[in-house]
Amino acid sequence: MMLQSAPAEGKYFDGKSARQLPVGVFADQRHGSQVLVIQPVNAAEIIWPLDELREVREQARGEGIVLKLGQEGIARLILVHDEAAEFVRAAAPNLGKVRVQKSKLRQLAVWSGGAVASVLLIMFVILPALSNQLATMIPVEREAAIGQAAMTQIHTFLGGSEEKDLTCRNPDGLRALQKMTRRIVGDTEIPYDLQVKVYKHKMINAFAVPGGNVVLFEGLLDAARSPEEVAGVLGHEVGHVVNRDPMRLTLRSAGSVGILGMVFGDFAGGFMALALTERLISAQYAQDAESGADEFAHELLADAGLPAASFAEFFVTLKDKHGDQKGLMSHLASHPNLDGRAAAAVAADVIGDAEYEPVLTPLEWRALQKICD
Repeated sequence: MMLQSAPAEGKYFDGKSARQLPVGVFADQRHGSQVLVIQPVNAAEIIWPLDELREVREQARGEGIVLKLGQEGIARLILVHDEAAEFVRAAAPNLGKVRVQKSKLRQLAVWSGGAVASVLLIMFVILPALSNQLATMIPVEREAAIGQAAMTQIHTFLGGSEEKDLTCRNPDGLRALQKMTRRIVGDTEIPYDLQVKVYKHKMINAFAVPGGNVVLFEGLLDAARSPEEVAGVLGHEVGHVVNRDPMRLTLRSAGSVGILGMVFGDFAGGFMALALTERLISAQYAQDAESGADEFAHELLADAGLPAASFAEFFVTLKDKHGDQKGLMSHLASHPNLDGRAAAAVAADVIGDAEYEPVLTPLEWRALQKICD
């Protein structure tokens, strides 16, 4: 059965007809090269150089080997016995070699570039536009349910559990927070049951979640130098709520992460849940959404008789502490051009040097800062 000593049994298909030819096959030396000699019955022998043989892999075939001549060969030679197959695999140096033509490489590059461009177009053009439209069409009740699910995910992401509740509940602090919320919101129509809470976490951060949930962090209360600074931040997040920015962000992120999950194989959705949670906390909205939320805060502060200049002071504080650092440290500090936002808040201030009723008394402000105690 070894091809060096005796012909091996084989089957030959010429690629032009469906006819199968029984052949004998043996190895030989011709013109200084190792070759396979294929001998059909009553027909001329066929010479295949060993270094030009390529294996055709067939998962359904459990034994033997299927060969072709060169990468583009259409004829097939089947060696049905394992001994012959082992000899060819040992003697033929290029069985698994694939030679890609330059034209094929160019075609592959064009198709790959088109695929990448399509993904980028979907993620950065189509998805944002579609998200903006869908956010206005989702019923308030459905958005609130999405928000509650997101809050559960965020609570876990930040280290909370059933045994460890991050929500701060000091009664005096809660009363101060409710007073500030009432003063800031005033008569503003909000389509949701606005829920404002404080999480026990040292991040200097605040964010809004679909359905009217706003979260301030203990670190933000510690960094603020006055309750009016916190009121400005709260007004900013309420602006996102009214404009349904969190829902837009959620829809866009879900679509983007879903596409990336399909590309990179995250079908289980674990990365998707993690990415959505991080996106809501860091809240990287588009620049026009940030400007809109700032302007909304300026209007709320003016309607409440509070100075928008205090909101500007908070931007300055953040820049002094963190610069324009990105990440979870502070999504307010991560937005670009804090100087410009501070200047806009100063320009929108209608109080100036006039006296105003503080949003909280000194005692209430201390209670808010101690809400997590």
